[in-house]
Amino acid sequence: MEVRSSMGDSVKRYVLRKKPPGKLLQSAHAVDREFQVLRALGTHTQVPVPKALCLCTDPSVIGTAFYIMEYLDGRIFVDPTLPGLSPDKRRAIYQATAKTLASLHSTNVDAIGLTKYGRLDNYCKRQVERWATQYIASTAEGKPERNPKMIELANWLRQHIPLEDSSGATSGLVHGDFRIDNLVFHPNEDRVIGILDWELSTLGNQMCDVAYSCLHYIVSIGLGDGQQGEGMELAGIPEGIPSLAEYLAEYCYAARKPWPVAEWKFYVAFSLFRGASIYAGVYNRWTMGNASGGKRAQITGKLANSFIDSAWAFIQRKSVLPEHPPSVPIAQQYLKLSGNENENQGLSSGVGRFVPSKRVQELRNRLIRFMEDHIYPMESEFYKLAQSSSRWTVHPEEEKLKELAKKEGLWNLFIPFDSAARARKLIFDGSNHSLPDGAYDQLLGAGLSNLEYGYLCEIMGCSVWAPQVFNCGAPDTGNMEVLLRYGNKEQLHEWLIPLLNGKIRSGFAMTEPQVASSDATNIECSIKREGDTYVINGTKWWTSGAMDPRCKVLIVMGKTDFNAAKHKQQSMIIVDTHTPGVHIKRPLMVFGFDDAPHGHAEVSFVNVRVPAKNILLGEGRGFEIAQGRLGPGRLHHCMRLIGAAERGMQMMAQRALSRRVFGKLIAEQGSFISDIAMCRIELEKARLLVLEAADQLDRLGNKKSRGIIAMAKVAAPNMALKVLDMAMQVHGGAGLSSDTVLAHLWVTARTLRIADGPDEVHLGTIGKLELQRARL
Repeated sequence: MEVRSSMGDSVKRYVLRKKPPGKLLQSAHAVDREFQVLRALGTHTQVPVPKALCLCTDPSVIGTAFYIMEYLDGRIFVDPTLPGLSPDKRRAIYQATAKTLASLHSTNVDAIGLTKYGRLDNYCKRQVERWATQYIASTAEGKPERNPKMIELANWLRQHIPLEDSSGATSGLVHGDFRIDNLVFHPNEDRVIGILDWELSTLGNQMCDVAYSCLHYIVSIGLGDGQQGEGMELAGIPEGIPSLAEYLAEYCYAARKPWPVAEWKFYVAFSLFRGASIYAGVYNRWTMGNASGGKRAQITGKLANSFIDSAWAFIQRKSVLPEHPPSVPIAQQYLKLSGNENENQGLSSGVGRFVPSKRVQELRNRLIRFMEDHIYPMESEFYKLAQSSSRWTVHPEEEKLKELAKKEGLWNLFIPFDSAARARKLIFDGSNHSLPDGAYDQLLGAGLSNLEYGYLCEIMGCSVWAPQVFNCGAPDTGNMEVLLRYGNKEQLHEWLIPLLNGKIRSGFAMTEPQVASSDATNIECSIKREGDTYVINGTKWWTSGAMDPRCKVLIVMGKTDFNAAKHKQQSMIIVDTHTPGVHIKRPLMVFGFDDAPHGHAEVSFVNVRVPAKNILLGEGRGFEIAQGRLGPGRLHHCMRLIGAAERGMQMMAQRALSRRVFGKLIAEQGSFISDIAMCRIELEKARLLVLEAADQLDRLGNKKSRGIIAMAKVAAPNMALKVLDMAMQVHGGAGLSSDTVLAHLWVTARTLRIADGPDEVHLGTIGKLELQRARL
């Protein structure tokens, strides 16, 4: 459809997707679900989908439900052999296809509101029954004639259903019909700009998607005559197109999924089984006059039988995939990621699957060089200012280093991929922002996962001054994450852009002096609606960052409804620090450190009036926002503590190799050798736990990874305290003084046994989950 502007000088094209008329099979063509998934992905992620504009469920408008989406002007490749393209172009198209499927499968459904989009448990079992039932219904009247091999195939599948874990590595969002001709590619570039046809999308086992996207390697169905042909594996793969194993390796690397050799026969046979059922259904609708597609719909009965024969032929194969990914360039990165190569990339924890990719390793090396060239040499200067009468001012060198970090691409590295995508759509796509072209790419970081950021955040943790230089310091990271996830367009323009740019800083005001704030339902600060404003009254303390002269905004948690359900009373609201009634009363000391110029303040709010538009997400959504904020934020603390402990280890070893006591080096003392060995063991255990927590956060979301995050939150500070205490002991009196960084690092670690929740709260979470598993 085309729409002409009111001035008559331009035409915009749109796509109307509607539910077919007539009697349909149960759950078929649910356009409301298609609209839901497109809207969620288009708003919150960088998964390429057309913009879903509006949904109409009123059949009286055009006779059936429909939605309207944008028209994508690009290329669609109907033939998977890609005739007419050069070998290099073919390989690029296939790599883009694999990466696009990986990006879809990496989506955190909890974070984008699709938690209830489907059931993750027993997906394959339910799917086999669904398509068996649909095939029987489609052939009930003999059109097409029921094929007994299809019934046998259903029985074979029932006997070979893989073990499925709803929280496993292969569980998540499923497209259901992912193939190359359902992708729109850029008109000139070899990248996907849109995934089409979401009718079968749900939550489930993503390996079914992977197998379905590979069917053209196995079988070729001639849509002109309905005859089965040989797939590319047997007929010959055109030059440039990767082999099936290479394509799978590309996907596995990008999606961080296991090599699918074990149940590959099931997944391929199931894909063909489902295809046969779909074709039988299309043919049945054609016989009733409800199917579109003309001649293609007419031959789908033959296609159904061709798929059934292909499934049985594949099942009878002796070998279907190599035991390991192929040793070719396209798969080498996957091998490194999965730990199948003996290649330590410089991490002391370079074992198993936790080895950074080449890209992350390059960022890590640049970050280490930056720390050595610019941060460590300036530490003593930063400390001098922080201990002077001018300590609540910012060292001019810090601002210079921030600009240098931007230029070197070491800026806002904490921003998750999906949050960056949402910000890009809300702020920068087609808006009249004041930033020069391309500047937003710099502001939105490198598009890293939590796991990838962990390798970098650890390096920043080696110095208490480093995180803010890279705009990766708390509480700014948590506050930016809140705005990225939950802020509206106006809030992002007003507050997020200056924070992303490092022009202002922020504070997070939740903890209160009069109540035990580890239970946030206790907070007493009131946020009352009065017309077009909210009025805030209450006292907060330990509001980190509020003393900083650059702090211009606070995110305040308080109660908007004291009579609502326990976890619906709280809301979060944005407060300009210059609003009348906001009083920064005093800095709080932490074991003698006031952390100037950052600081931890006591703040009072006396009849503070802020615009109603400053409420985040809506009244009663405070706990929801807090849970989204605390997962990544707590892990960032743990990641930095790994770095602090590593620096303690380094300083401890250097001191032991240079100081003599009782006639020999400390390093030659038997007790020291045992102690430093135990410190290394504890550090490596904590590091692996933190990396595992980051990986689960990426794959499963905050809710399902809360147990492992709680474990990391308990383990990392306690480990860092032990290591830093040992380092201080080896340094003697110097270790207790401000002449080394050790005392300050120790204080930070001790603080984090309370910040973001005391140990006891996290231990309670861990214990309850353990007992819950035992009851199942």
